[in-house]
Amino acid sequence: MAIKVLAVDDSRTIRDMLELVLTDAGYVVTLAEDGQAGLEALADCEPDAIISDINMPRLDGFGFVEAVRRIDRHRATPILVLTTESAPDLKARARAAGATGWIVKPFDAPKLVRALQMVAG
Repeated sequence: MAIKVLAVDDSRTIRDMLELVLTDAGYVVTLAEDGQAGLEALADCEPDAIISDINMPRLDGFGFVEAVRRIDRHRATPILVLTTESAPDLKARARAAGATGWIVKPFDAPKLVRALQMVAG
């Protein structure tokens, strides 16, 4: 059975790239344009892993990760943060919110797929 991924990013270009890379790698991808839309998408999909940007309108990545972790069935769902940010304090804040890992944009497609394989099988 294909692994399902929810990808949350306010950049249409990044969402398109994620969809292309992950679909080519055999994943089933659901897209959302910000954290609020990501939470709404969780009502209709049961992802095996989540990829989220940090800097987004309406609900940023930190708030999104914290909200996902408050949902019982997603307490252990792997969440990879995909962002242009690389500051250690932001990484620590993402970990504290419940993120599983951190990938810096622009992302390398094979590394992203390997990271997903490591956390979601």
